[in-house]
Amino acid sequence: MSLSAEHNEHERIWWKEAVFYQVYPASFCDSNGNGWGDLPGLFSKIPYIASLGVDVVWLSPMFESPQIDMGYDISNYEAVNPSYGSVADVEALIKACHDSGMKLILDLVVNHTSDQHAWFKESRSSKENEKRHWYFWRPARYDEERRRMPPSNYRGYFAGSTWTWDEHTQEYYLHLYSPSQPDLNWESPTCRRAIYDSAVRFWLAKGIDGFRVDTVNKYSKHISFPDAPITDPTSDTQPAPQFWCNGPRIHEFIRELVDVMSEYRTYDGKELVTVGELSLTPEPEKVLEYVGREREELDMVFQFDITHLGQGTGSGFQDKYDFAEWTLPDMKRIVKKWQSFIEGTDGWTTVFNENHDNGRSISRFASDAPEWRVQSAKMLCLWLVAQTGTLFLYQGQEIGMINAPREWGIEDYKDVEALNFWDEAVKLAEDGTDPTRKERIMHGLRLMARDHARLPFQWDSSEHAGFSSGKPWMRVHDLYKQINAEAQEADGDSVLEFYKSMLKMRKEHKDVFVYGTFELVEPEDVSTFVFRKRYQDKTALAALNFTAFLQPAPPLVDLKLLVSSYPKTNPDTLQPFEGRIYINY
Repeated sequence: MSLSAEHNEHERIWWKEAVFYQVYPASFCDSNGNGWGDLPGLFSKIPYIASLGVDVVWLSPMFESPQIDMGYDISNYEAVNPSYGSVADVEALIKACHDSGMKLILDLVVNHTSDQHAWFKESRSSKENEKRHWYFWRPARYDEERRRMPPSNYRGYFAGSTWTWDEHTQEYYLHLYSPSQPDLNWESPTCRRAIYDSAVRFWLAKGIDGFRVDTVNKYSKHISFPDAPITDPTSDTQPAPQFWCNGPRIHEFIRELVDVMSEYRTYDGKELVTVGELSLTPEPEKVLEYVGREREELDMVFQFDITHLGQGTGSGFQDKYDFAEWTLPDMKRIVKKWQSFIEGTDGWTTVFNENHDNGRSISRFASDAPEWRVQSAKMLCLWLVAQTGTLFLYQGQEIGMINAPREWGIEDYKDVEALNFWDEAVKLAEDGTDPTRKERIMHGLRLMARDHARLPFQWDSSEHAGFSSGKPWMRVHDLYKQINAEAQEADGDSVLEFYKSMLKMRKEHKDVFVYGTFELVEPEDVSTFVFRKRYQDKTALAALNFTAFLQPAPPLVDLKLLVSSYPKTNPDTLQPFEGRIYINY
């Protein structure tokens, strides 16, 4: 068992105590001045990443790709996109991480490929091709007036139908995301074997330490593709995740995938790590089916309720960017749910509030106003480091990067999802179906669009924020001269230096912070977020003020102040956006 019968403790494994740092390569550091981040640029910043106290670098897709979805549309798993560098650059990066005492994991994107992948080109070449069944092809349906219709009425994640008509073979193919991202058919054993050889073994043989597994619960689908119930009468397409998430063979497929990974061990003999992107799985007992240690599937998963706060559905469908107001008690319930679900089990959880698919946490959960920006960043840092589970940070989070200015127009947004939702909003507004939709969607995009996380990293106050000597592929934040790593490295009171010290503190007190049990205090308080952590005879209390006003500090019994996000504190009052942690020694 993974839990000690005597103490009901979780098994201690290196990746549970590790801090992971996600790098989005296009936006991290450009070494050659072409405006596009690359692997040599990342290589040059390995000392910076190591200085944070990071244990694992998670590198988002750098594979060969037409970049319709920023590398999540892969055209060759065994090649690196020329804009990023070469396979040799990845090999050098693996060594640099290992030499610095860190590990490196890659994204595993095997629910779909690019439509430019050789496999799909063969598949669409004819109905008789041997790779035809590596993707989902279906004939058209016809309505009463003999108009051609897709095989089912599913709405995709990026708006529009999940089916695209192929004129050459006169059939539709399935894509949950962009039409340029056809879904692989995991029902095919030959397809699965090719995936394992090309996307998994190729990189494990080079010494990487594991994978972040993209869209991990979508490999098994209900391949009869029945129509979804009509929940939006105004649309021809309907949300249908029940037919492609957590399908009938999903655990079989994942166990087979993990068996392939188990053929390899990392350079130091420790086991590989897997973290899955598990969307649309709100039931803790269902999540435990993926991460229970004895099930031998995934080590941990990302559950996205926190990053979906404010989204209309949180599922990537029509009202995703139609912002829905939320309250602090809503956030508390989410944190409690995913902090507590592993108690008494052999499962594990993750802690994060940013990634490449969401707006910046300061702008979404606290305040990015100039007078509160630094305080908000530090408070949110304490909120994260005090929680149980494996901690994941996203590039720029450690310097307090914030959303793009609200003044930016839609022309400054680059993401395919944002632009598709905007185009749909324009159509629905102009045809009178939803007259206010443009304004509502733009408001949502300004808070939650994926573009905010993809702004170039702000290294210094020089032109283009030190990201590139040339014009960046995406506009640099207007405030880069005020928010950048170089200035913060020289300021002992900066967000960056605070993150470094807090990551060190988390490891020094890992018993209670990484492994402790979670207890929510005053769950309905709308201003402060207070929670208690316990591990045997150790207790810690986190008190966080999520407002710009003074709030009462919690009463203390046998606890002393360990850290505050402010240099001076009042024992009775939490200052605006102040975070504190108390502990018994």
